[in-house]
Amino acid sequence: MKQQAFTQEDTPVPRQDSVLVQLERAGIRRGSDWLVRGVDLTVSPGEIVTLIGPNGSGKSTTAKMALGILKPSEGRASRRPGLKVGYVPQKLAIDWTLPLNVRRFLRLTNPLSDAQCREALEQTGAGRLMNSEMRTLSGGELQRVMLARAIGRKPDLLVLDEPVQGVDYAGEIAIYELISEIRGSLGCGILMISHDLHIVMAAADQVICLNGHVCCRGTPSDVSRDDSYHALFGARAGASLAVYEHHHDHVHLPDGQVRHADGTVCSHGPGDHHGHGGDDHVADETAVDGAGKDRDVGNAG
Repeated sequence: MKQQAFTQEDTPVPRQDSVLVQLERAGIRRGSDWLVRGVDLTVSPGEIVTLIGPNGSGKSTTAKMALGILKPSEGRASRRPGLKVGYVPQKLAIDWTLPLNVRRFLRLTNPLSDAQCREALEQTGAGRLMNSEMRTLSGGELQRVMLARAIGRKPDLLVLDEPVQGVDYAGEIAIYELISEIRGSLGCGILMISHDLHIVMAAADQVICLNGHVCCRGTPSDVSRDDSYHALFGARAGASLAVYEHHHDHVHLPDGQVRHADGTVCSHGPGDHHGHGGDDHVADETAVDGAGKDRDVGNAG
């Protein structure tokens, strides 16, 4: 039986005080082919939802439906009216030969004051980078600056496409801890996309595994044990979904230093050893042209 098609982009969301975006049996069809179908998804304030799946599984399409960038061919999509969205793309297309410092980068699409820029950078542990040139940043520094840009307007929903792209394992842990801190301080909902399946944040409230449809969902540990997940990825399943269990006696501070259980604080460098147990894109790349203007289609607010 044919399902009812989507008819209105901003249909009011049930319980608007607690739901940011919602998909109900939503799907997108191109010609006779379904890109993704039958997706149910809800993101509420303070909740982290992670989409995982192989290339072409529908992660990008699902996120675009949730943000209102694409209208479902069937089912229902709804967003809170006036929703403010912060977006961190997987890749940043910049002409690196042009002079562009961090302060100017933060203001490309957001009319932020110096104080707002500084606050966002401090919150992501990148306060010292305010006047640094973008082309001089390391992979980890770039991710922190991009996060700062995304939270500058204090969004209701933060969308992260591969937030640990270009950083090493220690950097991944630090970025995931930072994301968790941002969730706590802003109270925003977070929709995260995992492209390579290597690591999923244990702090995620829900993981949704896609393969043209929802093949399984639950907490990271639930999904890692799900028969549907193992059927989809076969022998790679156990190794490819490494659930990030982070149990230790220290906390990574926003400035990159480490506070231990005894209250001491030290720097965290490559030589520091302490125990840590345990080509989809949401939208086109944020592109910066020679005029210093960018095209960021990830803002659905």
